[in-house]
Amino acid sequence: MRLWSWIILGAAALSLTVLDAGEAWAQRKPPYFASIAAGKARMRTGPGRNYPASWLYQREDLPIRVIDTYGEWRKVQDPDGTEGWMQVNLLSDARTAMVVGRIAELRAQPQFGARVTWRAAPGVVGRISRCRQGWCYFDVRGRGGYVEQSHIWGTDPNEVVP
Repeated sequence: MRLWSWIILGAAALSLTVLDAGEAWAQRKPPYFASIAAGKARMRTGPGRNYPASWLYQREDLPIRVIDTYGEWRKVQDPDGTEGWMQVNLLSDARTAMVVGRIAELRAQPQFGARVTWRAAPGVVGRISRCRQGWCYFDVRGRGGYVEQSHIWGTDPNEVVP
């Protein structure tokens, strides 16, 4: 009987630790980048359900910049510069970016002379990782490569992303 008590106690402690680590990103100080976690997410004119919705986003993984916080609400900015408030549970800490400007060339290595593996049109959203020295690894549903950081929206200039 004691063994089961220890197992249950250990599982409860582990789940609380995982919950705390998962919510730690949402407690960060703005500004920081995040992404939309839900298939449908409403942006509101103020931090509460009593404020009218100004936008309905239907694009999971769209990158957003968190610029302010108020309780469980985050003031966000989308790639077009539109600002409003979203509940924190609609957001994710997954780092994503969107191609802006012109077609972006995804390269095999983070350098200009490297072979082009893919091309992504403006508006394409993908996950980013390994950003440094002006290049990010950009993955669009398993097709990835290194893209110049200046060709995507979702990172600060020369930001290092592990």
